[in-house]
Amino acid sequence: MDKVRAFLRHKNIIFSGRRYGIVALSAMAQGLFCSLLIGTIIRTLGTQLGVQMLTDIGAYAMSVSGPAMAVAIGYALQAPPMVLFSMAAVGWAANAEGGAGGPLAVLIIAIIAAECGKAVSKETKIDLLVTPAVTIVVGVALAKLIAPPIGTAASAFGIMIDRATKLQPFWMGIAVSVLVGIALTLPISSAAICSVLQLTGLAGGAAVAGCCAQMVGFAVMSFRENHWGGLVSQGLGTSMLQMPNIIRNPRIWIPPIVCSAITGPIATCLFRLEMNGAPINSGMGTCGLCGQIGVWTGWVSPSAEAVAKGAQAITPTAFDWAGLLLISFVLPAVICPLLNILCRRLGWVKDGDLTIA
Repeated sequence: MDKVRAFLRHKNIIFSGRRYGIVALSAMAQGLFCSLLIGTIIRTLGTQLGVQMLTDIGAYAMSVSGPAMAVAIGYALQAPPMVLFSMAAVGWAANAEGGAGGPLAVLIIAIIAAECGKAVSKETKIDLLVTPAVTIVVGVALAKLIAPPIGTAASAFGIMIDRATKLQPFWMGIAVSVLVGIALTLPISSAAICSVLQLTGLAGGAAVAGCCAQMVGFAVMSFRENHWGGLVSQGLGTSMLQMPNIIRNPRIWIPPIVCSAITGPIATCLFRLEMNGAPINSGMGTCGLCGQIGVWTGWVSPSAEAVAKGAQAITPTAFDWAGLLLISFVLPAVICPLLNILCRRLGWVKDGDLTIA
């Protein structure tokens, strides 16, 4: 057993929930962002502007989402070059076989294939053949065997959330908004979670609300400490910057969480805000305005995942635009600072608690 442990350490194979559930998951989201998400945005722009070149560019980017995710995961797991390059085939197979649950299938299968490839890397004199062969055979074989049931399970769970939100928009609006918003600020990937669960429709709208409550909320209520740089880095970047402060004083998290519990049901019950773009947009919030772009692309050209749940293209009204602006920016910018003032008066938050490094 000691020899096995020593071998695994030597190969940098570490069985860790943090490594697989945070590092690999976050990397997968980046791979998905750099292929499916940006491709969807470019293709939608091309379609709306009538520029065929942009439409084609977007389609090509979207088509390599599987390889992009797998390579990103391999990179995060510090796979050697031969393993890393082989991950493209693994990602393509896992995403294709996983169907609607492709991202989850890619995550699981890419981790296993990468670790197997790392285990045999440079262990033989014919490494040029053995390492890519093992990585690809293990990955593609797993894709054929387990990706379809993984996809079915992920799709079923996502549909269950979608239907539950339609049946109970108030309570599910709160639950989805709060949980996805918390995931956005934690060092895990809310975007990847939404993609894995294929979160679109009303549930996607609630997720957008929760993420915006965290990002815009923290950005505005910490303006006194972090000024314009903090406003931009949190409001258009990530509220994860507040995690060290949350660890020191968890009470600073109260305003954004309460805000998400307020804006979530407003999104689902009052404005009926649906996010029918690529599911990853549901977990992006105001990061690069991807959440808002996702809502817009869902209006004019719903994603395949949304269409499968009955979504159709619409012409947004002034009410729709007002709902998007209020949920995404106005309400978090008003509610969070007010709740923060209350927390300060109660002595739960003091000057400097929201200062980011």
